[in-house]
Amino acid sequence: MMKKSMKKLMACFTALGLCYSVNSAAADYAVILKTLSNPFWVGMKQGIEEQAKAMDVEVDVFASPSEGDYQSQLRLFEDLINKNYKGIAFAPLSPANLVIPSARAYQKGIYLVNLDEKIDLENLHKAKGNIEAFITTDNVAVGAKAAQFIVDQLGSKGGEVAIIEGKAGNASGEARRRGAKGIFEKYPQIKLVASQPADWDRIKALDVATNVLSRNPNIKAFYAANDTMAMGAAQAVANVGKLNHILVVGTDGVPEARKMVAEGKLTATVAQDPAKIGARGLTLLVESVKSGKKITLEQEPIFETVDSILITK
Repeated sequence: MMKKSMKKLMACFTALGLCYSVNSAAADYAVILKTLSNPFWVGMKQGIEEQAKAMDVEVDVFASPSEGDYQSQLRLFEDLINKNYKGIAFAPLSPANLVIPSARAYQKGIYLVNLDEKIDLENLHKAKGNIEAFITTDNVAVGAKAAQFIVDQLGSKGGEVAIIEGKAGNASGEARRRGAKGIFEKYPQIKLVASQPADWDRIKALDVATNVLSRNPNIKAFYAANDTMAMGAAQAVANVGKLNHILVVGTDGVPEARKMVAEGKLTATVAQDPAKIGARGLTLLVESVKSGKKITLEQEPIFETVDSILITK
């Protein structure tokens, strides 16, 4: 085992556009994240690397170039199966895109831990595969927490509200939308006038929010399923001069969003703890490998959630 203080090398596999960090010694563990172009995943990477140091293990962290590049993530996972990793933790871009390589890895004897976005376990089992554990934020609770804050802020008068969703079919985004929608529908004074995807993108969210504002000039609040989209919505609200009159609540608690909340440019954000998710995921992966007891196809994986925190000014 090389010393923990060994310098890490940063590299980019330009043929596929896959970004990753590589330890200078051979690692027993690999982690595949969604992307490193989003602060949420950068935070998870940091949590993983800090936990690796604490546990005195080597880990290679990889990521897709973007949250929409399903094929790159698939090829990356397939490539890692042929390496000598004992365990792989992964955050799939969709429930389905890593089912086949996950099954292959399981059949090859590689221990697997699922992070953040839940893999389609039913189809994974059909493909003769399983995971040791799944760790994530309770995304339904995240959406519900944001929506409840909006309802409380609007009070008995209520008003029109809108949801800016993530990418259609993305499990995390769908869960947040369901959580928020469920809360809004509980209150008769709240009217949900729009719920539209903006693909996790700031510019698309700006366009969506601008269109919603145009059609619903009396709207009182936006909930966005991530902070990147919330910042786009906040810009749309600012563009019509209603920054102090329309609530905008995001999700993730990324540094720029926290700064905007402090400055009064964003009402609130529901902060996940990506570093804790990553650290706990690595811990479960290492413990599984060291136990030598691989989960059977019939066993239920360990399921853990990390709580979220509402951040306001």
